Amino acid sequence: MLPPSTHPTEGFSVGLLLDVTSAYTDAVTTVFSSTIAFKSWFATAAVTLALVQVLTASRMWGKLQRVIPLSFPVAKRIHRWSGRLAILCTLPVFFHCVFILGFQTPNARVAIHSVVGTFIYGVFAAKMLVIRENKMVVIREKRYPHWVLPVAGGAMATMLLVLWVTSSLWFFTNVRFGI
Repeated sequence: MLPPSTHPTEGFSVGLLLDVTSAYTDAVTTVFSSTIAFKSWFATAAVTLALVQVLTASRMWGKLQRVIPLSFPVAKRIHRWSGRLAILCTLPVFFHCVFILGFQTPNARVAIHSVVGTFIYGVFAAKMLVIRENKMVVIREKRYPHWVLPVAGGAMATMLLVLWVTSSLWFFTNVRFGI
């Protein structure tokens, strides 16, 4: 058995996390019935914005021009802002999942959710790096192949959908639908 830690900041960091978690719970439950309801609705907003991402990206890549009659600059602006808002919606969900619930595997649904959730921000970072690197490279032949960005974006949207199905959809259909 290991002796108890005598590090002076250990108690402080645990206490700080408990204070932040308590403040988060208090703030969320002033509007929503529970923190899980809050998480479900914010994840739903993120998935809805991810759908906007897929549609505007398809439009920017020359698909769905008849269905989405937007100019390229307008589609690009909507794409960027819907992505920013989608990621913003995932941040409190991320906080809830990581610091309150943690990585769990009691059944297949929760295990899938935990594993996919572990990789979501890695895929996001990879997509942002592809965009950044392609902008910085002047010689077209040295850029990533044209299919890399749509694959990264599609992976991100798919992961958000899997996370939503294994959490929010389950909550809405098995626990309750509402705020």
